[in-house]
Amino acid sequence: MREFFKRDNIWLGIVMALVLPVIFYFLIKLISGFFSTNPLTESTIQLLALAINLLPFRYYLIRLKADKTGRGILLVTFVLALVYFYFNWSA
Repeated sequence: MREFFKRDNIWLGIVMALVLPVIFYFLIKLISGFFSTNPLTESTIQLLALAINLLPFRYYLIRLKADKTGRGILLVTFVLALVYFYFNWSA
């Protein structure tokens, strides 16, 4: 299973960058609800979940030298950031 994540494949980066923010969104929401008297706002939770993609992005580019996987992560992160700003921009 470890070898699966060490591949240099753009589709691996795309899938990983889509799944990780969803998992961390619900994890942050759960933790925020339990341990905070003043829970985080929805937009803050979304931004924190999106920022988690920086960790695998750096890992794949610097440590594994997997450029294609890093490009997949970067592509999805960029698109999700645009979606975030589109829905949370107050004019």
